Amino acid sequence: MENLIGTLVLVPLLGAGVLLCGGRRLDRAGHWIGTFAAALSFVIGVVLFADMLGRSGEDRELAATVFSWVPVGGFRADVGFQLDQLSMTFVLLITGVGSLIHLYSVGYMAHDERRRRFFGYLNLFLAAMLLLVLADNYLLLYVGWEGVGLASYLLIGFWQHKPSAATAAKKAFLVNRVGDMGLSIAIMLMFTTFGTFAFGPVLENADKAGEGRLTAIGLLLLLAACGKSAQVPLQSWLGDAMEGPTPVSALIHAATMVTAGVYLITRSGAIFDGAPDAQTAVVTVGAVTLLFGAIVGCAKDDIKKALAGSTMSQIGYMVLAAGLGPIGYPFAIMHLVTHGFFKAGLFLGAGSVMHAMNDEVDMRRYGGLRRYMPITFVTFGLGYLAIIGFPGLSGFFSKDKIIEAAFAKGGTEGWILGGAALLGAAITAYYMTRVMLLTFFGEKRWQPAPSPEEPGAEPAAETRGEGRMPHPHESPKVMTIPMIVLAAGSVLAGGLFSLNDAFLNWLRPVTGHEEGHSPVTAVQVTTATLVVLFIGVALAWAQYGRRPVPVTAPPGSLPVRIARRDLLQDDINHIVLVRGGEHLTRSLVYVDHTLVDGVVNGTAAAVGGLSGRMRRLQNGFARSYAVSMFGGAAVLIAATLLMRAV
Repeated sequence: MENLIGTLVLVPLLGAGVLLCGGRRLDRAGHWIGTFAAALSFVIGVVLFADMLGRSGEDRELAATVFSWVPVGGFRADVGFQLDQLSMTFVLLITGVGSLIHLYSVGYMAHDERRRRFFGYLNLFLAAMLLLVLADNYLLLYVGWEGVGLASYLLIGFWQHKPSAATAAKKAFLVNRVGDMGLSIAIMLMFTTFGTFAFGPVLENADKAGEGRLTAIGLLLLLAACGKSAQVPLQSWLGDAMEGPTPVSALIHAATMVTAGVYLITRSGAIFDGAPDAQTAVVTVGAVTLLFGAIVGCAKDDIKKALAGSTMSQIGYMVLAAGLGPIGYPFAIMHLVTHGFFKAGLFLGAGSVMHAMNDEVDMRRYGGLRRYMPITFVTFGLGYLAIIGFPGLSGFFSKDKIIEAAFAKGGTEGWILGGAALLGAAITAYYMTRVMLLTFFGEKRWQPAPSPEEPGAEPAAETRGEGRMPHPHESPKVMTIPMIVLAAGSVLAGGLFSLNDAFLNWLRPVTGHEEGHSPVTAVQVTTATLVVLFIGVALAWAQYGRRPVPVTAPPGSLPVRIARRDLLQDDINHIVLVRGGEHLTRSLVYVDHTLVDGVVNGTAAAVGGLSGRMRRLQNGFARSYAVSMFGGAAVLIAATLLMRAV
C-alpha cells in the first residue's frame, strides 16, 4: 500500500505531461485522457482509504520515502509521502470533486479550441495539490504549494485574449507570492530551530522551542495561509480570479486550492498550540474575513463574484475554527469537506446558468430560470440550502459545530467570536437567498449579450454568444451528472459525518480534540442559528422576492457602493502598496543620488583636487627637488633632536 501513495501524484502528473507535450494529435481525445487520469487517481485513493479503514486507529499512518532529494552533509531533504487520516480526507476531496469537475468540463469547454491544454492544466493542478497534502516534510510541501500557485495562474489566465483574465492571473500570482515568502521564511526558521523539515520531529519537539520562536513561525505560516486561502489582508485576488473558466472557479477557488491554508494551519497545530499570540491572530483573521466576504457577497450582481465572496467567508469560518486549536481542528476540516460539495455544486450550477444564458453573469438579467432549467435549479437549490445551514443538510452540521466551538473559547473572546460567526450566518442566508431569487425566481429579465464593438460595452465571459437573445435550456448530461452527485453530497455528507461523531473520531488521532467550556448549550446555538437564518432569508425575500428587480442596479447608498468596490480593498492596496512603493522608490533614488553617489563623487573630487595640487610639486626643476630634500632632512634632524631632549 505504501507504494500506491506516490502513484496518487504520479498519475495526474503524467496526464499533464502527455496533454501538454503531446501536441494537436491529442486534441480529439485529450479531455478524456485528463478525466481518466483524475478518475484513476480517485480510484487509487479509494483503495488506500479502504485499506486504512481495515487498520486500527493507531496503525493507519502510512509513510513512503521515494528518494533522498538533497543530502548535503548534515542537511537532508527527502521526497517522502505521509498518508494519515488528515491527508486521506484531502486526497478523497481533491480527486473525487476534481474528477467530477473534469467530467463537467468536457461539456462546458466543448467549443474551446484549446481544450486539451485546459485539461493538462487541470491535471497539473491535481498533481501539485496532492503533492502538497501528501508531503511528509515542509520543504516538499513548499514544492506542491508553489505548483498549485503556478497551475492557478495558468488556469485563471486561460482565456488570455481577455485583458481582464490576464490581469487577474497576474494579480493572483503576485498576491500569492507575498504569502509564499512567509512560508519560505517559516521553513528556514524551522530548520534553524529543529534541524529538520520533517513534520514528525518538528511537531513533536514544538513544545521544546521558545514561545517567541513558535510565535514567529506561526505568524509566518498564517501569512502563507492568508495568501492561498484569500484571507484578510491578502484576499483581493479571489474576486478577480472569477475571470477564469467556471470549472476553474469550482475546482481551485471553491473546493481545493483555497483550502490549502486551512490544511497548513491544521497540520501545524502543535506550533500554534504553543504560541497563543499566533492562535489569537488566526481567529482574528478568520472572524474578520468571514464578515468581510459575506458583506462583499451581498453587493455583487455577478453570480460568480457573489459566490467568490461566499467562498472567502466560508474559508473564514474554517480559519476561525482552526485558530481555536484542538477545540476546533476537526470541525474546520469537516466544514472544509462539506463546503467542497456544496460550493463546487454552486459554481457548477452557475456555470450551467451561464452556459444557457450566452455566458451572461449579471443576475439582474436572469429571472424565472427554474422553469427552463429544472435540474440546475434543484441541484443549485440544494447547495443553497446546505450553505445557509438549513436543518438536515451538510452546512447545518458543520457550520453549527464551528459556532459552538467559537462560543466554547470562553470569556469575552468566546462571545465576540461566537457573535461574529452568528452574524456571518445571517448575512450568508441573506446574500445566498438573493442569488436564488435573482436567478431562478421572478419574471424573466433576459437581455441580448453585449457586443464588445458597442460603445461602452463589456465583453461577455466568452465571445461565442455575443449579441444574441438567450434561450435558456438545461445543460447536457455530462454537466448535470456531476452537479447531481455534488448535490447529493451537499445533502448527505454532514449527517453521515455527524453520526456517532464519525468524522470527529476519524480525525482525532491526528488533530486531537478537546471539549471547550461553552457558556451556551448546543440547543441554544442551534436555535440562535435558525433564528438568524430566518431573518436573513426574510430580508432577502422582502427586498427581491416581493418587488420587481430592475435590470440595471440602482446607485445605492454609500455603504452599498463601498461594498460593490469590495470594501475598497483595491483602493487601499493602491494607496498603501502602489503609491507607497512609488514614494519609497523615489526616496531611495533621492538617497542614492544625494548620499551614496554624493559620498562617492565627493571622494573622487577630493582625490582629484589633492592630486592636482600635489602635481604642482613635480615641476621638473632640479633645484626644487634639492630644496625639498634639504627641507625634509632638516625636519628629520629637528625631530630626532627633539626626541632625545625629551
